[in-house]
Amino acid sequence: MAPVFLNRIGTANPGHEVHGTFRAFAEALIPEGRERRLFSRMADRAGIARRWSVLRPDGRPGLVDAEGFYVPGAFPRTGTRMARWEAEAPALAFAALESLGPVSGITHLITASCTGFAAPGLDHAISDRLGLDETVARTNIGFMGCQAAIVALRAARDAVRADPAARVLVVNLELCTLHLQERPEVEQLLCFLLFGDGCSAALVSADPEGLRLDGFRCALLPEAREQIAWRVGDSGFDMVLSGEVPKSLARALPPRLPALLEGKEAAAYDLWAVHPGGRSVLDAVEESCRPPGGALAASRAVLEGHGNMSSPTVMFVLRDMIAAGEAGRRGIAMAFGPGLSAETMRFATV
Repeated sequence: MAPVFLNRIGTANPGHEVHGTFRAFAEALIPEGRERRLFSRMADRAGIARRWSVLRPDGRPGLVDAEGFYVPGAFPRTGTRMARWEAEAPALAFAALESLGPVSGITHLITASCTGFAAPGLDHAISDRLGLDETVARTNIGFMGCQAAIVALRAARDAVRADPAARVLVVNLELCTLHLQERPEVEQLLCFLLFGDGCSAALVSADPEGLRLDGFRCALLPEAREQIAWRVGDSGFDMVLSGEVPKSLARALPPRLPALLEGKEAAAYDLWAVHPGGRSVLDAVEESCRPPGGALAASRAVLEGHGNMSSPTVMFVLRDMIAAGEAGRRGIAMAFGPGLSAETMRFATV
């Protein structure tokens, strides 16, 4: 069967850097004492320097944003958060499309998000913006969390394998900062300290440039089913991201690695595009899978500069690997999501 390629990736973030403001607000929710000191130590070790948001930060003590979206004691209901997502998402998607560059002949449009929903939605806004033909096949992937980008690429590859003339536009967009919760639990606050907003746009086709998409595989870890969970609540989406996730991955990945790597040794893959779900997640993958030294540097750099943006994050890592322009290298991409589950993709640079 003819090969399929991820040709180009464009990315965008909103214009507001919020990591320091969000951290100060979260820390103030914890009473003085041992737990606040624990939070501070964990935040220092998170490996994140900057995160971006559609919300303009407010530097005054006890406040999050300058617009009053988050009012202490009266955080917004889910409907208000969804209205903000619907208002902000198209512009960020258009910025990522501009970064991607000119596209033509699009036959399929795949969008993915787990942080907001509207109908008619992002697919309609993108179609209108690009003037896509009304016959373009649209697919929306929702609520699959951080692994949705790999799921979307798998669907895009399937479309091109079915019709080599297909040209698939894949857009992953998340506004994670619209789901901040006013809760004092350290584990919950550390979870929200990870996340930022971002978008990726990618072109998948039979044109031999970028990354050749060699294969996909999913692994479900039912023993850790509730360690990552994402449910719609009355006041935004409620996330569970257990501190046990790195340990679960460290136990579960090694016995599954031969299948994920198609029987090859980890050293046979010199590019590792691992979703930077957090520093401890990257450490767990590095320690349990034993990739070549420094192979997770691209993932760590994206984490430092953007935090965890959920589904687009691994696309930022792949973007940097395409930009390096080194042909003939074999790679593996990994992203993790609710379930606990792992989606992986083998690829090669061309």
